[in-house]
Amino acid sequence: MAERSFKQEIAKLRLGEGQEFEGEGILAVTKALLQAGVAYVGGYQGSPVSHLMDVLADASEVLDELGVHFESSASEATAAAMLGASVHYPLRGAITFKSTVGTNVASDALSNLASGGVTGGALIILGEDYGEGSSIIQERSHAFAMKSQMWLLDPRPNLPSMVQAVEQSFALSEASRTPVMLTLRVRACHVHGRFQARDNHKPSFTLKQAIEQPRRDVERMALAPATFVHEHEKVESRWQAAQDHIREQGLNEFFPGEESKIGIIVQGGLTNTLMRSLALMGLADIYGNTTVPLYVMNVVYPVIPEEVLQFCAGKQAVLMLEEGQPEFIEQELHTVLRRAGSDTQLHGKDMLPRAGEYTPRVMLKGLRRFLGQHAPHLATRQALPAGVAKLLDPPVIPIVPSMPGVALEKVDGVLPRPPSFCTGCPERPIFTAMKMVEKRIGQHYVSADIGCHQFAALPPFNIGATSMGYGLGAAGAAAFNTADTQRRTISIMGDGGFWHNGLTSGIGNAVFNRSDNVTVIIDNGYSAATGGQDILSSRADTPVRSTHHRIEDAVKGVGVKWVRTVSHTYDLQNMQEVIEQALTATEPGPKVVIAQSECMLNKQRRVKPLKRQLAKDGVRVVNERFGVDHDTCTGDHSCIRLSGCPSLSIKDNPDPLRRDPVATVLSSCVGCGLCGEVSHAAVLCPSFHRADVISNPRRFETLRARLAQKIIRVLQRRLTRKEYRHAV
Repeated sequence: MAERSFKQEIAKLRLGEGQEFEGEGILAVTKALLQAGVAYVGGYQGSPVSHLMDVLADASEVLDELGVHFESSASEATAAAMLGASVHYPLRGAITFKSTVGTNVASDALSNLASGGVTGGALIILGEDYGEGSSIIQERSHAFAMKSQMWLLDPRPNLPSMVQAVEQSFALSEASRTPVMLTLRVRACHVHGRFQARDNHKPSFTLKQAIEQPRRDVERMALAPATFVHEHEKVESRWQAAQDHIREQGLNEFFPGEESKIGIIVQGGLTNTLMRSLALMGLADIYGNTTVPLYVMNVVYPVIPEEVLQFCAGKQAVLMLEEGQPEFIEQELHTVLRRAGSDTQLHGKDMLPRAGEYTPRVMLKGLRRFLGQHAPHLATRQALPAGVAKLLDPPVIPIVPSMPGVALEKVDGVLPRPPSFCTGCPERPIFTAMKMVEKRIGQHYVSADIGCHQFAALPPFNIGATSMGYGLGAAGAAAFNTADTQRRTISIMGDGGFWHNGLTSGIGNAVFNRSDNVTVIIDNGYSAATGGQDILSSRADTPVRSTHHRIEDAVKGVGVKWVRTVSHTYDLQNMQEVIEQALTATEPGPKVVIAQSECMLNKQRRVKPLKRQLAKDGVRVVNERFGVDHDTCTGDHSCIRLSGCPSLSIKDNPDPLRRDPVATVLSSCVGCGLCGEVSHAAVLCPSFHRADVISNPRRFETLRARLAQKIIRVLQRRLTRKEYRHAV
């Protein structure tokens, strides 16, 4: 169950020659794959390209009609290894995953693939998750492309350019016998637009033919001494073939402008931001006409020296807009210009920040600095809108620490709020239980992992010291396997990370090395952090995947003896007891706790529409809600500190004699019950109560509710009269 279904949009994949496609960027990329005659597609979900996997999963009928094989891969390495099918056969294959973390996982397979080269077109579609909105380490795919000498495309973020880039990537790959990487930023994946569709094409060479007519060429294998030949082949033939194809097909673009003495070279993916910035300065319009000449590099590796020199000819200065660091493209351009004896000045990171996302604010500052030095008459052509001008000189906002024990400072009257789990998340009670156990038996070193559970490293839990990669929670604590102390470390791992590689790198490794530490595997039923896709241990039935494979069976299968499963994480008392048992058990060997409860976000996606429909049909529906009695609440707020639920908030105390604000439960509550469980387990207060909100109640329930309301009104009037007499 993915976070979004594309079943309604799948019909657009059937559009043919002359018809207009209108929709989202990631759907357009899928259509481009089918138009290009792709034979197989694989990948691993992750922002910003997870929707590509979701589209393909929903489009099984279309893929079957065309003879296209789609596979949701167990990891990025699994996906990359699929491209081995294109080494000996003229099969066009594509894979997709999030970069750069996914590229790192897939590096072994990709390096071997790039060494021997390919026969059919091999395309790696990368979600370039870079910038302020990213959830990963800040790195770029460019370094990997250079290291393995795979060509890297960064197309302009509009649908026609993206579709052309996909189709041309296959042609470029086949012309140069080299895998091609295509990067898509978050905004490109979700941009909307139109393009003229073409007919879908069945693969010209099928998987059936490849299986029944096996081929082999040991010279294409990454096996010494052939690997030494591959390196020379890359430079002497594949490189030149790629440059020739890029130049002949016009994959990079030139936009003329009236100014002849200056120019701007830009990565294709930054073009929209650049055009918007120029438009604000009065130097371009919404149709793409520009005063300043532009050279748009839709292919950022390899650089085409002839095109660079052609663009720079006669210009005094050129600005290179390259997002991220190091400045690989800028360095290459300096080499090209200086070797050719060009006098054109090249600017880049001297005008813009070395690191970070090039947002419109950053871009405008760099452009004004460049134009102010080399074309002052353009820098002030048009006054910036007042709001934009103010944005360029924002007030300095202090960095607010969020470490345990450090007081949070208010910024402009707003208290910073760290990201946290969703309302009702079943992972929250796991960390609440860990905090309670910690109070009784002391602190333990916690090795965290990639996934939703990583939010536990932030307030209010502050649990987690390191995070070394997806599924590497247990491996991250491997060094702490010593008999010199009785205290154990705790590792966290999600079910998605477990099936990604945690079973072997974490659990298997712990068994092999006789670790005595504890691993908590959070089993919420999905690969929740990447969009809620099904995995091996999902409880959902699916016609095209095999599910219902228990994590408990898998860990026992590799040799773990001490395994405990908590089937309902909201049972806080049981959760505490099992974690404490794992930390104090006398049996040798790794201890594994499997904490199960369905991802609340996915559960609500499934349950809410069903309940709405049932209520609409007149069926009795019960929704649980929790509340706080403000007369009983003392304003201690321990419930919030041990839960952190977004539905738990505070409000002014209605008692004029009490100043502390009281806790309150917002309408977003999903009735998971954790706040009440916390109050009970921690013996905090009796303030919490549960209420059942009933749609289409039975007649007896209606009469009972009316009677209760009458009794309450009578008692309230008596209490009011009593208070009045005492006041007099």
